[in-house]
Amino acid sequence: MAVNLDVFLIHLAIHVIINAVILSPVLWISGRLLAGKDKARFLDALWIAVLGTAIADVLGVFIVGFIATLIVLFIWIALIKHFFDCGWLKAIIIGIIAILMLIVIAVILTLLGIAILTLI
Repeated sequence: MAVNLDVFLIHLAIHVIINAVILSPVLWISGRLLAGKDKARFLDALWIAVLGTAIADVLGVFIVGFIATLIVLFIWIALIKHFFDCGWLKAIIIGIIAILMLIVIAVILTLLGIAILTLI
């Protein structure tokens, strides 16, 4: 399988920046709720978002399907566990809360977008 490296690197850079901006605050808030203020710092959440996105994108080139999803999910949870210095169960719960927060934010932004379109 051929990969166009320059296109991949541009895609990776854009994906990492967008995910860092969107995921870092959500991970930081959910981490502070469960791991505590001392363990969950914003810089740690930023590292989780950057490394998780980069690793997932690179692995996505080589591995696809359900196995790839499980591997990437494990890596994200391991990153949360490492950077927030918590156990596996707490890392899983932090990840679930972060996902739920992202869903709520997406719904609110969608409703705001629909509301703005109706005013035009």
